Amino acid sequence: MSVVICVYTEDRWADILAAVASVRAQTHPALETLLVVDHNPALLDRLAQEYKEDDEVRVLPNAGPRGLSAGRNTGIAASSGEVIAFLDDDAVAERDWLRRFADPYSDPRVMAVGGRCVPVWSSGRRPDWFPEEFDWVVGCSYRGLPPGRVRVRNILGGNASFRRTAFDIAGGFASGIGRDGDKRPLGGEETELCIRLGQARPDAILLVDDRAVIHHKVPEARERFGYFRTRTYAEGLSKALVARSVGIGKGLESERRYTTRVLPAGVVRGLRDQLLARPGGARRAGAIVAGVLTAAGGYVVGSLRGRRNGTTFEVVRTGTVRSEEAAA
Repeated sequence: MSVVICVYTEDRWADILAAVASVRAQTHPALETLLVVDHNPALLDRLAQEYKEDDEVRVLPNAGPRGLSAGRNTGIAASSGEVIAFLDDDAVAERDWLRRFADPYSDPRVMAVGGRCVPVWSSGRRPDWFPEEFDWVVGCSYRGLPPGRVRVRNILGGNASFRRTAFDIAGGFASGIGRDGDKRPLGGEETELCIRLGQARPDAILLVDDRAVIHHKVPEARERFGYFRTRTYAEGLSKALVARSVGIGKGLESERRYTTRVLPAGVVRGLRDQLLARPGGARRAGAIVAGVLTAAGGYVVGSLRGRRNGTTFEVVRTGTVRSEEAAA
């Protein structure tokens, strides 16, 4: 298994070193760790110097356009493992992380395995207004996901692994979807890829094993309601792109259950907590309603933009990424 960690800023220097150290401490050793630097020459040079005598860590520049999708595609192309795992640059993996990923791949139908992302709040505790149903806002697993090892439509990109042949079948991550440094916090690139994979290989199995755990840092800026609102709006924009790529039926299949069952239950739970005088109950219920409305607004805006301007992203074949990297 190869591990790809995409990085973009020196502000996360300590986090990056911690992420790499957690990979090196795995009970199932990684074949290699690839640090893909997103158009930041100073960070590239600093990391290259840090790991120049480490044969297990490779540092390389993003060979495509700026953004997380192209960085991941660069890592895929440069890696040599039969399975490629992805870890966020501000997360650390538990020691059995790769072993939990590796086990299911004994079944040749398994094309992807994801895990559970646990938030580590910089303030020391979850804000009492922040609903667990919206932990995806901070890149973590959220209330409503099924427990255990289960089959899913898509996995979360910050704690994920794919069989290499999955990218030969479906192509790489789509550029134009997902994060681009500190710009608007879009997402959905892993959802779009997983749906494309399922369409290309209907017998493909995608799993989440909640024992494959990473701990994801949540900076204080992301504990504020302003970020919550911005991220939910961006998610709506992202879902519009995903639906445009793979169709509304598949693009919103899981979201329908989430919005019709999980979120209403969360509102009821928040109001009940308020009646029981538990801190933040009404605010959690209000945050759920606000998140739904903001995401819906983003989806409408994204859909209208898509109809007016056409598709603004492209799917990169992994062979193309290899050629670009060789040229670089």
